[in-house]
Amino acid sequence: MYRKWLPLALKFLVSVLLIWFLLTKIDLAAAVARLSEASLGMVVLAGAVLMVQLGVAVARWLAVLNAMGTPLPFGQILRFVYMGWFFNQALPSTVGGDAVRIYKVYRAGLPMGSAVNGVMLDRFATVFSLIIVVAAVQPFFLARLGEMAPAWMVPAVSLFLAAGFAGVAFLIALEYLPEGLRRWRLVRGLAGLGSDSRKVFLAPGPASRILAWSIIGHLNVTAALFLLAVGLDLEVSFLDCLALFPPVILITTLPVSIAGWGVREGAMVAAFALVGVPAEGALVLSILFGVIVVVVSLPGGLVWLLSGDRPSDVARVTGAAEGAPGADDG
Repeated sequence: MYRKWLPLALKFLVSVLLIWFLLTKIDLAAAVARLSEASLGMVVLAGAVLMVQLGVAVARWLAVLNAMGTPLPFGQILRFVYMGWFFNQALPSTVGGDAVRIYKVYRAGLPMGSAVNGVMLDRFATVFSLIIVVAAVQPFFLARLGEMAPAWMVPAVSLFLAAGFAGVAFLIALEYLPEGLRRWRLVRGLAGLGSDSRKVFLAPGPASRILAWSIIGHLNVTAALFLLAVGLDLEVSFLDCLALFPPVILITTLPVSIAGWGVREGAMVAAFALVGVPAEGALVLSILFGVIVVVVSLPGGLVWLLSGDRPSDVARVTGAAEGAPGADDG
């Protein structure tokens, strides 16, 4: 029992400590004043833009599943994505949104291996496209910074880009694991992941659609953040947000806090300081963004309740898929 909840408790502690630390380093009165003067219209508009992200996420995951040859109806995927949003953002839980998505598509008729691979490759495509967006924007953004910034930003972005392409190559290479080792379930699962990766990333049509939806998703999320920045009267451009926010998202994918809380705030304060945004402004921007994400995710909980499933069902079924590449199609 304690082993089950200990990781969640540690993540919660990390989030609380990081936010507390940041609050001790800023002008709280200035932060409260900025928040109280925020434009309600811009906040609502940002929320509407984030709701559009639901459709983008559905289209991206559908493109991945179609490339793998395991299509499902749009309506089903829409429900599954919304449930996943709820578990990822609005409900601190030992069951994550990805586990919920795996469980639901498995219950919808996909083999466990395909269910796991579809979610994994959807995640990887999101991160890979995030790196591409950051790399593409840097040449236009570096002029906003001092002379020292290119000395570390260019090598860092280049390293991440190289790692992204290496990751794609590694996934595809898994298909060619020796036949003699395939008596092991883990090896069969990895080979299946390699085969699905080839279908997703090497077929020009599917790969371009998946990449396009992924990039649209990053542009859409950045637009929501930019609207909030305008509503808070922060002096940043859309290009600033597009250059700085994707790396923040990348950092928050590290599973060390509750839904990225605390980690996102620290990264936002550090990143937006590069373009002169005061710490209290960046912190308020990050917290307001996180609150809106939670709010737009809440209806996913109702969708989950209406499905009749329980978190224990998800944990039981996806327990067989721990160490996801080992999930067998059988």
